[in-house]
Amino acid sequence: MRIKNIAFVGIPVTDVRRAREFYEKVLGLAVSDEMMGGKWIEYTVGDNTLAIANVGGGWRPSDQGTGAALEVENFDEAIERLRNQGVPFAAEPFETPCCHMAVVQDPDGNKLIIHQLKPENEKGICK
Repeated sequence: MRIKNIAFVGIPVTDVRRAREFYEKVLGLAVSDEMMGGKWIEYTVGDNTLAIANVGGGWRPSDQGTGAALEVENFDEAIERLRNQGVPFAAEPFETPCCHMAVVQDPDGNKLIIHQLKPENEKGICK
């Protein structure tokens, strides 16, 4: 098997309306597609797709599941915006030799990584 690409990242939610408030109003994402009578919502993020969905009891939110990393243009501004909107942080902002990161949680507790790579001239040894 040869994986060509990531088709989408899917995030299960319990309340689509509440989740849309977070993903659209707090994170600023724009809907690119809506399916299954509004139970599956997609957002184009760069060349990729982030989906939120409530498609039944077999796929439930978790604070221990896979997390999507969202690359931001300005890390400090993004963190300030999230704090001002009362978004819970699962991991406070921290720095690695390669990047800046923080982990926030959506209304269902799903973890999202807010991320910004450092410019090449500021990177340390990234291993």
